[in-house]
Amino acid sequence: MHLLIPFASALSDAGRHTQRDLDLPRLTRLLTVLAPTERLGTDEYSLTPPHERALAAAWGWEGGDGTWPFAARAAAHDGVAVLDLAWGLLTPMHWHVGRDQVTLGDPDALDLGEADSRALFEALRELFESEGFALAWGAPQRWYAAHESLVDLPCASLDRVVGRNVDRWLPAGVSARLLRRLQSEVQLLLYPHAVNNAREERGQLSVNSFWLSGCGRFQPADDAAVRIEPALRAPLLADDWAAWAEAWHALDAGPVADLLGRASRGEAVALTLCGERFAQRYETVSRSPWQKLSARWRSAAPATALEQL
Repeated sequence: MHLLIPFASALSDAGRHTQRDLDLPRLTRLLTVLAPTERLGTDEYSLTPPHERALAAAWGWEGGDGTWPFAARAAAHDGVAVLDLAWGLLTPMHWHVGRDQVTLGDPDALDLGEADSRALFEALRELFESEGFALAWGAPQRWYAAHESLVDLPCASLDRVVGRNVDRWLPAGVSARLLRRLQSEVQLLLYPHAVNNAREERGQLSVNSFWLSGCGRFQPADDAAVRIEPALRAPLLADDWAAWAEAWHALDAGPVADLLGRASRGEAVALTLCGERFAQRYETVSRSPWQKLSARWRSAAPATALEQL
């Protein structure tokens, strides 16, 4: 069993303070039972966050920074016939326009239902199809576009951009020019749309743009190869550190405790902890009785491991 925990650590001052105070006894014990192995990542400015890089590695995918085909995989799960096309995920978004910067809102905050989503999706169809794209609707927050220009277009993961200034993360280069133009035209198209007018009257955020990510051709993945625990994502992106700590305590009492139990019974297990810079994998290894005892003596608070992510 391989357990992968995204957003396991934070770089902000408030986040670091919270993680130093975390009481995670099962994780503490598990880190003495397992040994650190593969380490992936670079820094917090890579297009692909460490948890996505670790997933790609677990699935045996080929790709690079910002070019792992998560869109094609999600489209296939949504019942789209992906064929041999290059797909990208178009996430409907609200871009918060401020005086000095444009910030990407969390798409979950839109509370976008199927009827509104389909209506807005259809409003974009002619624009994209006129440029040679094929479009497919997968779910209220998952629209898909296929185009040969998306084969190797590096795009920042949505998890990198939520709550941040979009300027740093917008695709660059010749291959991204069409995308940038489409984003501008979509904003003009959606601003006066009846769905957005109705949403604003109800006090909801408008859908005024999209974010493209996960581009590439479909690659098979073994879903059983890794178990992903997403509970830390929402509170971290919202800077809700009390909720983040609570989610960590629940993980420690649940999935982490289960993994520890399996390891204690002699099963081969793996744990990957992912922060904003690195993903660190821990695995079962053969150890002598002395090495096991020595590892317990060297046991440290999980914050030590988390701060290195």
